[in-house]
Amino acid sequence: MSNTLLRFGVFLAPFHALNENPTLLFERDLELIILLDRLGYDEAWIGEHHSGGFETIAAPEIFIAAAARETRRIRLGTGVKSLPYTHPFMLADAMVQLDHMTRGRAMFGVGPGALPSDASQMGIDARRTRRMMHEALDAIVPLLEGQRVSAKTDWFTLDNARLQHASFTRPRMEMAVTTIRSPAGALLAGRHGLGLLSLGGHSDDALAAYAANWRIYEEAAAANGHTADRRNFRIAVQMHLADTREQALEDIRFGVDAWGGYARDVLPNMPVPKGVTDVREFITGTGRAIVGTPDDVIQAIERMQAGTGGFGVVLFMCHDWADWEGTRRSYELFARHVIPHFQGQVEGRQTSYDVAAARQPEFHAAARDGVAAAKAEYDDKRKRGTG
Repeated sequence: MSNTLLRFGVFLAPFHALNENPTLLFERDLELIILLDRLGYDEAWIGEHHSGGFETIAAPEIFIAAAARETRRIRLGTGVKSLPYTHPFMLADAMVQLDHMTRGRAMFGVGPGALPSDASQMGIDARRTRRMMHEALDAIVPLLEGQRVSAKTDWFTLDNARLQHASFTRPRMEMAVTTIRSPAGALLAGRHGLGLLSLGGHSDDALAAYAANWRIYEEAAAANGHTADRRNFRIAVQMHLADTREQALEDIRFGVDAWGGYARDVLPNMPVPKGVTDVREFITGTGRAIVGTPDDVIQAIERMQAGTGGFGVVLFMCHDWADWEGTRRSYELFARHVIPHFQGQVEGRQTSYDVAAARQPEFHAAARDGVAAAKAEYDDKRKRGTG
């Protein structure tokens, strides 16, 4: 793992306060992806939500199709498609189309659905969604690989079904399963040989949970004939960067309380518990978020690598804790200082600088002698009238 460069991206749920124009929010999310593409981020994962008001994208595949036309290299994934909400054949067919339309830049993240309030409106018991996810994935993976599939469950039927288009990416597009603390996602990802996408903080407890889920993933992968590769292990963390820690903490006064209310009142896992009154203090004091300078983030990521045994991708969880100017600055600081630190783009320049500085007296003397020799030659030619 030490010889593998970390990759970097974002996880765009997204989280937007209730008092903003949703039309403009879609535009701003697209503007963000265009910015990240220009800054050199490797990938972006786009969420699917249908209730709660805060997470505003209902169809990540539509957003990805639009973003792919406005970007050049960033990879774009569903983060995630909630498998119980759509017939597996229809979803596999749509994702293959997206695979073609993005020329292989699309990725397929899957999950059971994060919000019980989504499932409730469709008459789906949230206690059934993980079982439904397993059933759907058992059909989707072979469909994407061009196989014929027959299956009958209490919520979908496939009768010798086969997609009319082969995948653009062979044998299929890259896929990942999300997990927070439950081992269910790790077991499912390992069974199918898919990537693992973990959401959480950087506290000691979070690092221990990541490491435990990776062990479960390795065991499940080996039992099903797959090789576990830490390059396909992604960890999403909430961060905000500024030039100083004080500025970073001041920046997030803008919107962290609104997000904290949603996390407390709506999200089923309650990342901000009831009774928390100072959200800033809570997220920084408990290791739910990294709020500080690029150096703080570098140290935290290095600690996370050591505490988990290693992973391949760091995802910056998107939010509106700061205003748009501060948010843009945060992503730019990350791209300018954090990404190059881990991708070996600084070490060579520093070595070159140090070598040149160490030999400066020698080089200075050689340059001075060269100038003196040229002047002496010129003066000599002038005296002899041959200059």
